[in-house]
Amino acid sequence: MHFSFNSKQPARGDSAPRQIDLHGPYQPPPRPRTPWIFEDQIAANRRGTFLLMALFSLFLVAIVWAAGILFAPAYAYVLAGLAALIAFATSYYSFFHSDKIVLSMSGAVEATRDAYPHLINTLEGLTIAAGLPHVPKAYIIVDSAPNAFATGRDPEHAAVAVTTGLLEKLDRYQLEGVLAHELSHVAGRDILLSTVAAVMVGTIVLLSDWVLCSLWYSGGGRRRRSSRSGGGGGAAILLLLALLAMVVAPIVAQLLRLAVSRQREYLADAHAIKLTRYPEGLAGALEAIANDYAPLEAANKATAHLYIANPLQKHGVQANDLFSTHPPMAERIARLRRM
Repeated sequence: MHFSFNSKQPARGDSAPRQIDLHGPYQPPPRPRTPWIFEDQIAANRRGTFLLMALFSLFLVAIVWAAGILFAPAYAYVLAGLAALIAFATSYYSFFHSDKIVLSMSGAVEATRDAYPHLINTLEGLTIAAGLPHVPKAYIIVDSAPNAFATGRDPEHAAVAVTTGLLEKLDRYQLEGVLAHELSHVAGRDILLSTVAAVMVGTIVLLSDWVLCSLWYSGGGRRRRSSRSGGGGGAAILLLLALLAMVVAPIVAQLLRLAVSRQREYLADAHAIKLTRYPEGLAGALEAIANDYAPLEAANKATAHLYIANPLQKHGVQANDLFSTHPPMAERIARLRRM
């Protein structure tokens, strides 16, 4: 299905509600009259990204240094230095390549105009209206659950991934609302913060799993040797360290996800409506996503906060206000329909 549109949109549009013809050819919105993304928001997201990388590096170095003090005091500082190098390399790689990592983790493949003309045309029209310098690359996740996310470090290196379920289950103006929401993340630069957080959450989870596997494969033998020799102090310390890692790592991972504030979803919703001037498009899309029972198989704990709707939340279960990475869907829809 091809959505034709006129790419020669006026540079500035009327602030009145946009007139929509649901049965006519698709027309992207004109450019907003006033700036729809503000520089202070962009600067805050850049600062948050570098602060997140610094805290992650300190956490990784502290864990390795503590383990070295307990088990190899002579090499503790060497291990801490090695951990610092690894943390720097991880931060550097996540800054420049986190989009590729996240897209690969999600099983996304680049969309072509021949296969998905309606997606490409809508994204191009919104990009023109938004005044962005480059059209983000479009990616497809083959999954029946309707959902989407944006990734990339800046508008020049951005990508928007949508599921096949989203394309099949939403109408064209609902799709426009979802894409406008994701372009808001692109323009506001918070996709860098959220994508870097996804990579670092995955690293922390892997670190936790490594400690637990070390305990599983070596703890039993050490306990048996310690019991035969009459001393169980080393095994007790190893067990305590493993339990601490098991408890602390998920908490840190959750805090990293929450560092990407839920308020950014409200802001992206509001900015999307400022761009499209059609609140019902995004509200209807969120309602359709909330009422869909299909699980998103491609999502995991590291990437869940990137999506427009929490893909790991069970259907019919209200989001926990303290630990949820997304605001309640009903509240988001209500806010949109009050605009």
